[in-house]
Amino acid sequence: MPIVALVVWCTTACFGLYLLAMWLSHGGLKHQATRITVFPAVLTFAHPLLAAVGLAFWVSFTGTGRPECAWAGFSVLSMSTMLGFAMLTRWLVGRGGRHARGAEQHFPVRAAAVHGLVGLGTYVLVLVTAIRA
Repeated sequence: MPIVALVVWCTTACFGLYLLAMWLSHGGLKHQATRITVFPAVLTFAHPLLAAVGLAFWVSFTGTGRPECAWAGFSVLSMSTMLGFAMLTRWLVGRGGRHARGAEQHFPVRAAAVHGLVGLGTYVLVLVTAIRA
């Protein structure tokens, strides 16, 4: 099961990197000074950074089998998940509101939905695997 969680986590990361690239390619950082975006740069970059740190702990767990690595990975993933949820709520509110001009408005809805759903699957798989470790 740790390998399944690893594969699902990597799938989540691929969709997340795609969304990050879309945000950057549509001027995500350029809109920070003008307050057009509803995604502060700290939030936008902390979410994937924490996910990558958690993934590193998870890779360590799959290699060593040490439960503390699994729990560290889950803990960091939990923080990343909370930031991701904050981004989701800001994105949903901003889509039709006064912030509709931001770079995040170019996200394909399907890609964002898949990233969130696969991310939820990652969270559940990592939690269940950490409990079993």
